[in-house]
Amino acid sequence: MTRLFCQDDPEILTLNATVVRTRPGAVLLSRHPFYPGGGGQLPDKGVIRWQGGEAPVTGFCEEGSSIWIEIAGGLEIAGDVQVAADPVFRQLMLMRELHTDLHILNALVFRDFDGALVTGVQMNEDGTARIDFDLPDADNDRLRALEPELNDVVAQDLAVETSYVSMTAAHAEKGLLRSRSVAPPPSSEGLIRIVEIAGLDRQACGGTHLGSTGASRPIRILKIENKGRSNRRVRIGLQGL
Repeated sequence: MTRLFCQDDPEILTLNATVVRTRPGAVLLSRHPFYPGGGGQLPDKGVIRWQGGEAPVTGFCEEGSSIWIEIAGGLEIAGDVQVAADPVFRQLMLMRELHTDLHILNALVFRDFDGALVTGVQMNEDGTARIDFDLPDADNDRLRALEPELNDVVAQDLAVETSYVSMTAAHAEKGLLRSRSVAPPPSSEGLIRIVEIAGLDRQACGGTHLGSTGASRPIRILKIENKGRSNRRVRIGLQGL
């Protein structure tokens, strides 16, 4: 997978770019700020503007190392454009906020429940999210009791930073790969992206995150469900939404 601009510069939401290739209803650009979705994080919303018009982004299509940006109306455009990701959806804060909060919860469960692995994740536009763990014998009350510590981590305003390691190093470091079935795809250089919450957690992830935990609103544990023989689903929500 191509290394995404948004992974290194999530604060920059508007870029000038050039159309590299075009086809009805889609363009391939020289660069863009969008997160195309994956790992339970929804794809960005946004707009493409050009001289004489603009169109909303309706989706993304990954073909090899290229990400085509789909636009409404079946249009074909060329030349120089401006592309902008929706600031409310990603920057303020929703996807970045929820994704960081799920990492906090993941860190606490991994620590307190014998390295339990993740079996599924989904973030939603309404400020809620869910994460599934392989926890066949977990006490739901113990999981629910993590809420105060979740919010303590938010209040500590721990730095969230990213780095890259080789695929070999990622597999060699215990606890770096947390999903039972999938791992973030390597970059074109063969590197795996690592998201680290200072003093708390370090794991592979390709999504967008806050710069520090204190930028999140308080977290509520909304519900804990048994999903199948071994899956335990924890639903969280942002207070005030």
